[in-house]
Amino acid sequence: MATSTTSAHISLHQDDPAALKAWIKAQALALGFADCVIAKPDAQAELARFQEYLKRGYHGDMKFLEENLDKRANPTLLVPNTKSIICVRMNYLVETPRPRHIPDAPNSAIIARYARGRDYHKVMRGRLKTLATRIREKVGNFESRPFADSAPIFEKSLAESAGMGWTGKHTLLIHKKSGSFFVLGELFTSLDLPFDPPATSHCGSCTACIDICPTQAIVEPYMLDARKCIAYLTIEYQGIIPEELRRGIGNRVFGCDDCQLICPWNSFAQVTTVEDFHPRHALDQVSLLDLWQWDESTFLAKTEGSPLRRTGYQSFMRNIAIGLGNAPFSAQILQTLQQTRAQHDEIVQIHMDWAIQEQLLKQPKI
Repeated sequence: MATSTTSAHISLHQDDPAALKAWIKAQALALGFADCVIAKPDAQAELARFQEYLKRGYHGDMKFLEENLDKRANPTLLVPNTKSIICVRMNYLVETPRPRHIPDAPNSAIIARYARGRDYHKVMRGRLKTLATRIREKVGNFESRPFADSAPIFEKSLAESAGMGWTGKHTLLIHKKSGSFFVLGELFTSLDLPFDPPATSHCGSCTACIDICPTQAIVEPYMLDARKCIAYLTIEYQGIIPEELRRGIGNRVFGCDDCQLICPWNSFAQVTTVEDFHPRHALDQVSLLDLWQWDESTFLAKTEGSPLRRTGYQSFMRNIAIGLGNAPFSAQILQTLQQTRAQHDEIVQIHMDWAIQEQLLKQPKI
């Protein structure tokens, strides 16, 4: 755990947990976090659902999810002496999308909105460290450790238990006044702070996210089969994508926002105040063919500090090949695929061959 070597000084807030909590929340908002809640270091309530998820094999190749279940359920095993967890979120939308609308631009390369700018993990951890420093300057020495999707933590469950929102049927957290286009972070602390109460659920009978999923990955309310999920297939999965799922992927080359875009609560989605989330290299308006021209050095140069690095070059090309196959017939696409086949590895070539056949099926008959 990180500790401070500076001399502690007495503050009235130190003996007034409620006042300190209010001050911490104000500091968090000043640092650009959209919300801040205080959670009890206990996520036992999530364990049974997660074990069922693993039992069904819905986590696919993400074997790391099978590990450290005890630490996930009991955060004090991960970071001893944790007495409260400061949970924060950051909005990442640059502009509010049209409510309940899935854009149709088949020649565009669709990249999930969170991944178009700087890697949020770095932004989140940096600001959490700054928050810890400010608290330490106020109350003196205490123990803290920041996380941003970087450890075995039920971060969504912790945030939900403290009123950050409720878990929607698509398994993402939804906030009544901000929708779901945000990312989460946590600061584990040794501070005794009052915990916030949980929020109530407001999905009701709505099944819009289930109905819209292009690959029907939401197999039942609150249960997602990652093996069918476009986000998993295009980011985490490194192998050959099952043929029966390729048409559903469409032109989504890194992640998918469809279940969020259709959600009525995202009519309240808030835009970000964080410059780092703004798109780089025109990734919000790039075409499939533009991305197909990237060689590996270009990919590495243009994805420095970006979430896109996670998938790796060849898997990124695999995803674009699927998008090119799903695009309307284009003699240029067909020719480009045929001429560049030898430039890629075997897995990409398998998807290129499929894309060529898909283009030929759509070729106008003379």
